[in-house]
Amino acid sequence: MALKMRKNKVAPPPDGCPLSTCLSVIGGTWAPNIIWYLSESPRRFSELKADIPGVSAKMLTQRLKELQELGVIARTVKPTSPPSVEYALTDLGQELVPAINAIVAVGYKLKARRQAAEARA
Repeated sequence: MALKMRKNKVAPPPDGCPLSTCLSVIGGTWAPNIIWYLSESPRRFSELKADIPGVSAKMLTQRLKELQELGVIARTVKPTSPPSVEYALTDLGQELVPAINAIVAVGYKLKARRQAAEARA
């Protein structure tokens, strides 16, 4: 006897699904790390490179450009000698910080469950 197909009670996602749009930003390689490290204050490129072990200069440059084009971060050239560049979250970028924090909180719970399961095994 086949099981009856249940009707989905969730409304279909809107056209151009905003969930997919947001996840494409924060799901990009290194993007959550960049947002994390910019969440408290602006950082220079070299500081971000040091903050994120394992990211290449090429990849960091690429991600910063992408996030800037999306309006998540702002790039400011400081009139110092020599000139320096700072990256900071825009207002839109700041709105992503609670989502990143929520993902981190769930990540801690998942990690604790995995460790508990491994301890029982």
